[in-house]
Amino acid sequence: MDENLDSSREERTAVDKALSLLSAFGAEADTGIGVSELARRSHLSKSTAFRLLGMLERNGAVERAGTNYRLGPLLHSLGSQVYSPAHDNIRNALTPYLMELYETAHQTVHLAVLHGTDVIYLNKLFGHRPLRSPSRIGGRVPAYCTGVGKVLLAYNFENTELTLARPLSAWTPKTITDPDKFRAALAKIRAEGIGYDDEESVLGLSCVAAPILGPNGKPIAALSISGQTGKFSPASQAHTLRKVCFAASRALAATAKTPRTPAANTTTPGVRALAHSSAGVGG
Repeated sequence: MDENLDSSREERTAVDKALSLLSAFGAEADTGIGVSELARRSHLSKSTAFRLLGMLERNGAVERAGTNYRLGPLLHSLGSQVYSPAHDNIRNALTPYLMELYETAHQTVHLAVLHGTDVIYLNKLFGHRPLRSPSRIGGRVPAYCTGVGKVLLAYNFENTELTLARPLSAWTPKTITDPDKFRAALAKIRAEGIGYDDEESVLGLSCVAAPILGPNGKPIAALSISGQTGKFSPASQAHTLRKVCFAASRALAATAKTPRTPAANTTTPGVRALAHSSAGVGG
């Protein structure tokens, strides 16, 4: 069987196969996945997958996580080099609000931005309870199956159409894959100013998210609170989340209107830098 798998794909080079393996991690990129499942997803024999993983591990592209493998420091380092410099301003300016949210909710909280049809997680603070999640700092996840992603897509029509230009894959049985239902979900977010992830990226994970608006009134980032389905009520955290996001948005708007003089500015350098550069922030 192994030979048949590989012989039917002899046209694939070693680089092709290695990239197939790296792409196969999906939501388990941070938590880890076994060789057999990686081989199945990448359409390789187990022996070939094991050999390639060994080569990738020696070069830092993957690393061991017990008996499993996960993406390694090399890819995290390369990824950080292609992100917009504006992301540093966003992270520096909005992390204090992320910390405020964590202190109130005591659950896992995220700060994310839209980049094309994906969301990039700029920061994450972990709750006290272990939580299986596809998010990691610096990592990307398709926007359509996350709370932060849907909140940001709801106000970005161009990226919404890019997202819907191809079929939406179901990450779980609860992922919204019908374009009409997805558009309806985004319309509801625009009406309520808040969005939810009901086990759409990972079964057992629920989330509530809200946007942070820049001085131009357009979302530049989103915050979210995540918890274990059944033990965490996203709706119960909606008021807290709205309050923190409103405070962050108000600080950015006030800073943008304030003359840039030492006596007038009482906000942090990160907030000032973000407020005066946010017009160029986007996916």
